[in-house]
Amino acid sequence: MGLAILAFASAFLLLSSLGLLLFYRQTASQRLSQVISRASDRSFLRRSAPTTPSRIETLTKPFQKVVPRTSQDISVLQQRLTRAGYREKSCVNIFYSAKLLVPGSLCILATITQLYSYGPFFVYAMAAGLGFLVPDFWLSNRISARQLELRLGLPEALDLIVVCVEAGLSMDKATMRTAEELRLSQPAIADELNLVFLEQRAGRPRAEAWKRIGERTGVDSICSLASVLIQADRFGSSIGKTLRVHSETLRMRRRQDAEEQAAKTTVKLVFPLVLFIFPSLFVVTLGPSMIAIMDGFAKYLS
Repeated sequence: MGLAILAFASAFLLLSSLGLLLFYRQTASQRLSQVISRASDRSFLRRSAPTTPSRIETLTKPFQKVVPRTSQDISVLQQRLTRAGYREKSCVNIFYSAKLLVPGSLCILATITQLYSYGPFFVYAMAAGLGFLVPDFWLSNRISARQLELRLGLPEALDLIVVCVEAGLSMDKATMRTAEELRLSQPAIADELNLVFLEQRAGRPRAEAWKRIGERTGVDSICSLASVLIQADRFGSSIGKTLRVHSETLRMRRRQDAEEQAAKTTVKLVFPLVLFIFPSLFVVTLGPSMIAIMDGFAKYLS
């Protein structure tokens, strides 16, 4: 049974890795074209060319409408996918297809590895339930990772915006310039700033555009930045000074978070010490004495 479980787990990890590789795979020509388009157009305004359906979208097309969905579920899923950085309309269909394909793949793996022989109903139920929840777990992980990237790249973006504003650029041009400069080092925050600039160029008010970036990302520091910019624009205060103060506040908060995490390490080390380190120390220190005591009792009783 242990060998069958090990084989099932290995096959599951292999299938998951293969799915991730297929999902993120890009050909060399596509990467080269993206680099050339970014180098030739630094303003990001001509990157939205019509694209052909991806290979994954073509493979998952027969399974897209099998899982039932409502308009509210689609709206919530689109918001989560946007926070993870996937804004294409096809991502919704791919996600719902994965909720069907992953459980089916796990059931096939359970059949191939003959793990079902130890309890068909339990094994297939676990495979179907786990496979149905795996896409949600993966999407939550991607959202957390992207929010962390945005949180780490925000102080650098604020510094560049402050430099551009104090150099004489407007807030819109400073946002565009910052997005251009950070597209390689901080692509997540550069993408969001580029969307803010495009929305303002399309005619959306600045306050609404910055409010939407807070709602779109779900990062508390970006939401507070949007509130600060809206208040500075409403009351006519200096944007450069406001952003500088906000950047210092963010750095102070990051330092406080690091100190908080460092203070928590003493409490977190209690469980490894009690469960792993202390028992081994007891065995090393008390083992010889216990053996000597047992030998003494054996000689006394004999």
